[in-house]
Amino acid sequence: MSSVTDEKDSGGIGETIRVIIHALLIALVIRTLLFQPFSIPSGSMEDTLLIGDYLFVSKYAYGYSRHSLPFSPPIFSGRVWASEPKRGDIAVFKLPRDGRTDYIKRVIGLPGDRIQVRGGVVFINGQEVPRERLEDVQGRDPYGRTITETRYRETLPNGVTYEVLDEGPGHALDDTPVYEVPAGHYFMMGDNRDNSTDSRVLNAVGYVPFENFVGRAEITFFSLEQGTRAWEVWKWPTAIRWDRFFILLR
Repeated sequence: MSSVTDEKDSGGIGETIRVIIHALLIALVIRTLLFQPFSIPSGSMEDTLLIGDYLFVSKYAYGYSRHSLPFSPPIFSGRVWASEPKRGDIAVFKLPRDGRTDYIKRVIGLPGDRIQVRGGVVFINGQEVPRERLEDVQGRDPYGRTITETRYRETLPNGVTYEVLDEGPGHALDDTPVYEVPAGHYFMMGDNRDNSTDSRVLNAVGYVPFENFVGRAEITFFSLEQGTRAWEVWKWPTAIRWDRFFILLR
């Protein structure tokens, strides 16, 4: 009698292990080929993305490179089933200088473009990117101090429109040289223009190779007030930002 019970127990344990393995494999396939979750740790994309937002990134949007795989193994170069990023896309990419750190910015310049910022205004191939002044908002600087930020609605040549924040004149990246985007590379900028280390800083980010793109940000699915960690579930009742759920990112 005991031997039969042992066999049932053994079979139950084996089945549980198989279910767990299958679930992990399915999760790995989804994460690698379809959607990967990311969280936002900095304010460089405010007000589009806030610190504490959680979002899904489509891995198939631009095809697949080695950076589509966990730990970016150097098993092949270039991209397969490639589809080029569009101007205005919000994209996750691996930082060119180390190939490991995930960054999220907006695609502003395409290969062959000339990009420049003058007085905080973006110029693409010599043409000013129009922006409309909106109501000012209250924000915080990198030291946590409350500041008033100017808000604009910017519209790219292909019609993509979005909001940007500007702390005002006099910031280091408000006036730049002309950047000539190399073939196979993209020029990325944060929507929080005076608090974003992006392609304007050549020795930190610079031009981003197509191969380094991980995917396109599609939708926020969860959000917590800044300073709240996802595992601190006891804080959720007061920390969840319900109005940030299921926002399509365009």
